[in-house]
Amino acid sequence: MTLFMDGFMTPSQIFSALHTLLSAHQPVFLWGAPGVGKSQVVAKVAADRGMALRDIRAVLLDPVDLRGLPRLENGRAEWCPPAFLPGPGDPEQGIIFLDELNAAPPLVQAACYQLVLDRRIGEYRLPDGWSIIAAGNREKDKTVTHRMPSALANRMVHLEFDVSPDDWILWAQQAGIRREVIAFLRFRPKLLHDFDPLSSGKAFASPRSWAFLSGILDANPDPDVEYELFRGTVGDGAAAEFMGFLRVWRELPSVEDILANPADALVPDDPAALYAVCEALSEKAADGTVNALVTYAGRLPSEFSVLLMRDAVCRDERIVRTSAFADWAQANAHVLM
Repeated sequence: MTLFMDGFMTPSQIFSALHTLLSAHQPVFLWGAPGVGKSQVVAKVAADRGMALRDIRAVLLDPVDLRGLPRLENGRAEWCPPAFLPGPGDPEQGIIFLDELNAAPPLVQAACYQLVLDRRIGEYRLPDGWSIIAAGNREKDKTVTHRMPSALANRMVHLEFDVSPDDWILWAQQAGIRREVIAFLRFRPKLLHDFDPLSSGKAFASPRSWAFLSGILDANPDPDVEYELFRGTVGDGAAAEFMGFLRVWRELPSVEDILANPADALVPDDPAALYAVCEALSEKAADGTVNALVTYAGRLPSEFSVLLMRDAVCRDERIVRTSAFADWAQANAHVLM
């Protein structure tokens, strides 16, 4: 049975849906534009369920690769399955992730028929505790794709993957993405994924490319080549806006100065700077800083006050048990409701 979902699903919705489909041992295909984080969600689901994950790039396979190699046994040919398919000695539960399946040539897709439909290839049988998830880009994204045969498509649940700034920010905070990148994408969430399949540009903004840019910042690039590195990662427009934001970020008062004197420290007027300050301060959330955070938050516009304290709680949940946080929550009850 094929189930086509109306509209797009956020990563958190995909995450929930995959849990359900894995419990039902139902094969699923994730459709989405390049760089939206399909493989990351699959990896997170596998980790959450304590399941092994075999990431197989179908586009790199030849049709015979899934069956393996023959050997002679008592005068008869037997097939030795490839090592990437689970067998004796492997975990009892896991996920076979066939990434870029619809980019694989038709003969390779045909070789996947039996594995997806019957959970076997020749003499090989997929263990009962293993499930199959596939993913690929959409034809409208102008990537290399081959139309999926209806016989294969009809055996899978099809989910449309879309980006969500809120979901990405939660992931980024846990994944160690640079604070200035997170703050910028709070300020300009539409630039999280800015992909135009008709554009001739080679680089474009996506959740994946922003993670790359964060890594570039970690490497302390030379200021003379910084912009060129950024535009080569997220494209011209996003890089130009990020450079402007970065100049604001770098001119902000230091976090240490704000925490040392929260009642008199500068409160920026520019929204971009306010996003930057809130992101930087939330990193310092702890029992010893909560009084200063609350004092400074009380001087911010209400939406930024809530943003700062919400992120601070995400960093250190212990602060909700402090009297300072209780006083702030009571004073801002009208905003929090």
